[in-house]
Amino acid sequence: MAHAMKIAIVDDEKDMRQSVSQWLALSGYDTETFANAEDALKAIGPEYQGIVISDIKMPGMDGMAFLKRLMSVDSALPVIMITGHGDVPMAVEAMRVGAFDFLEKPFNPERMTELAKKAAHARRLTLDNRELRRELGDPSGIMKKLIGASPVMERLREDILDLGQADGHVLIDGETGTGKTLTAHALHAVGAKAKQKFVLFSCAGQDEATLSARLFGPSETEVPLIEQARGGTLVLEDIDALPPGLQARLLIWMNEQGSPAETRVIAISNLSEQGKTCEDVLRPDLYYRLAAMKITLPPLRARGEDILTLFTRFAEQAAEDYGGEAPELSAQEAAQLLQAPWPGNIRQLVNVAERAAMQNRRGTGTISSLLMVGEDEGDPGMTTEGKPLKEYVEAFERMLIDNTMRRHKGSIVAVMDELCLPRRTLNEKMAKYGLSRSDYLSS
Repeated sequence: MAHAMKIAIVDDEKDMRQSVSQWLALSGYDTETFANAEDALKAIGPEYQGIVISDIKMPGMDGMAFLKRLMSVDSALPVIMITGHGDVPMAVEAMRVGAFDFLEKPFNPERMTELAKKAAHARRLTLDNRELRRELGDPSGIMKKLIGASPVMERLREDILDLGQADGHVLIDGETGTGKTLTAHALHAVGAKAKQKFVLFSCAGQDEATLSARLFGPSETEVPLIEQARGGTLVLEDIDALPPGLQARLLIWMNEQGSPAETRVIAISNLSEQGKTCEDVLRPDLYYRLAAMKITLPPLRARGEDILTLFTRFAEQAAEDYGGEAPELSAQEAAQLLQAPWPGNIRQLVNVAERAAMQNRRGTGTISSLLMVGEDEGDPGMTTEGKPLKEYVEAFERMLIDNTMRRHKGSIVAVMDELCLPRRTLNEKMAKYGLSRSDYLSS
C-alpha cells in the first residue's frame, strides 16, 4: 500500500522554509525541509514518495540546476518552482526543463496548497503505475490485488480472465477510485500480449495539438504512442477527453489494424459530474467499437463485507508503515463503514484506513469523524446506479448524526467531538436534516 505523500521544501531562507512547511503540514502533508539543493538530492531518489517545492534562486546549486538534476533522477517527479516577482523567462525555462508548475512571489498560500494537491495526485498515479508494471510479469500478483469475496468482485475477476484472453478492444468505466487502471493492467497481464508492451496515457488536461503529436506523431522528441505500443496494449485513460477530430483518427487507426488487432486498445472512462456516460461524449462508431467488450467496475458501496476486508488490510498495512497497532472495529464502527456512501471509493477507503491507524497510534479520534464526507472526498455527480451521489451522502450524514445524538443523549459537545464538527456546522446540518436536540434529551 502507498505511503502518505511527502513534500520536500528546499529554500535557503529559513523563514520561508518554515512558513511553507507549516502551511502544508496544516493541510495534512508530511513535510521535510532542506536549506540547500545538495542536501535535498541526498534524500530524493527515483522512487521518492512525494513532490518537491524549491526556490529558484539559491546560493551554491541554484533551483534550475537542482531541477535538471532531479529530472535526471526521475523525469516524472513533480517539482514546483518558486520564482521572484516578474521573473517570467526563468519560470518558462523551468517549465521547459520539466517543472510541474511555478509560484510567483508573493504567492497565495491557498494557491500553493492547490498546486501541491495536484502534484501529489500526479505523483501517486506515477508510483502506483510503476508498481503495477513491476507486477505485470506475474498475473497472479495483479489478480490478488482485486480483493473481495462479493458477487460483483467474483464476476469482475471472471470477466477479466475471459476478456483478457480475447483479442478485441475493451472499454472500462465506473466511478472515480474504483480501480479502473488496475483492471486494465490485469487484462493485459492475463492475456496473450502479456509479454508485449503496455503503454498507459491520459487524454485529459492537454490541448488537441499536443494530444495529436503524442498519439500519432510527428514529434521531435518522442516516439508516438501508437508506435510505442505496437504489438502490445495501449491504454487510454480519460478517453472522453479526446477531441472529436482525434476520435476519428483513433478509429481509422484501429480499423487499419485488421482482425485480430495488432495492438489492443483499452479505453478508460470516468463518469462525469453531469452524470453523462462515455456513450454520450464519444462518437457512436468509436464507442461501439470499444464497448463491444465493456467492464463497469462496481462502486465500493455495492461490495458489502468486502469493505471490512479491505479496511482491515489497509489499516494493518498502515499500522506497519507508521508503527503501532491496527484499530479494532466495534460493531457500531463496522456498521458505519458498511453503510457509508464512499463517494471516493477505494481511494477514500485507503485514506480513511490510514488515518484510522494514525489516530489509533495517538489514542485519539473516531471512525465516525473520518466518515463525515469532506468536499474533496469525491465527485458529487451521478453514481453507476444512475442516482445522484449527493443523495447517498446526505442520507448517510443524517443517519450518522442521528445515531451519534442518540448514543450521547443529545450532548452537543460529545457529538461535536466524535464527529469533529464545529458547533455551527453541526447546527446547520441538523437543521438541514430536520433533527432537533430536544428529541434526544433523556427524560
